[in-house]
Amino acid sequence: MKIIGIGNAIVDVICKVDNDFLANNKLTKSTMKLVDEGEFKKLLSSLKIQETISGGSVANSIVGLSQLGNKVGFIGKVSDDELGVKYEEGLKKENVKYFYSKKKETLPTGTCLILITPDSERTMCTFLGTAGKINENDIDINPIKNSDILFLEGYLWDEGEPKKAFDKAIQNSNKVAMSLSDLFCVERHKPHFLDLVKNKLDITFANEQEIMSLIDTKNFNDVIEFSKKLKKLLVITRGEKGAIAIQENEVEECKIQNNLKVVDLTGAGDLFAAGFLHGYINNLSLKRNLEKGTEMSSKIIQKIGARLN
Repeated sequence: MKIIGIGNAIVDVICKVDNDFLANNKLTKSTMKLVDEGEFKKLLSSLKIQETISGGSVANSIVGLSQLGNKVGFIGKVSDDELGVKYEEGLKKENVKYFYSKKKETLPTGTCLILITPDSERTMCTFLGTAGKINENDIDINPIKNSDILFLEGYLWDEGEPKKAFDKAIQNSNKVAMSLSDLFCVERHKPHFLDLVKNKLDITFANEQEIMSLIDTKNFNDVIEFSKKLKKLLVITRGEKGAIAIQENEVEECKIQNNLKVVDLTGAGDLFAAGFLHGYINNLSLKRNLEKGTEMSSKIIQKIGARLN
């Protein structure tokens, strides 16, 4: 297998809202907030659902990789409930091998409310449910050992059981890639993420805000210097400035595609990672990897949701 992902197995519930809805519910635009089941239901009660789909950051990337013709798998914890069944079916439909045996859990399958404002930005409220309770016993090491790359998400990293699951997976992997996921995530786990980036990851995906927060700088040149000294592969998306990949002294950049009709930014980073990793595992150049990532993210932002048809 080329790549196996481990991530939060979350069912995405997509709704359109206005900016007032965010303000009235004290939500910060373009971030992800963890909520309990009660708050999730309260937020959803006044909204019209546009679409429901199997999601989660790494799962979105893995599906994108499958759609590009790569042999991929996924590990993520769901409960044996209606959403859990839907989740598994959604992955199998996309030719993703699902390495998890679901059973009845005390918590239900996780869900993420994705709120899309008129400017196409997405703000997420996530009830992790059983997804956030992943532990080392949920990790099947055989597909990890038999995969070229293990792909992880920062969203999943937490003290306790998820950290043990992470450690077990990393110890049994051939090469490790990870997305830093979210600015709040980086700020919550900064020392741990910095240790991962420096000592355990071969490839790190981040956006400009996340990586600058991680190394405590306001100057992007510091990021380039940090990356060169790191001697690992660092891939950074920079919004309208495009994307950049740094590996030792090789620095490649790629501009964004112009004149796109942006509908929803959900999954832009996930599909960028899918395109980049597709190029990487198929031995394309660093420049072509960035171009493939940009092509995939350009496609996804022109539709609702984080999955290409």
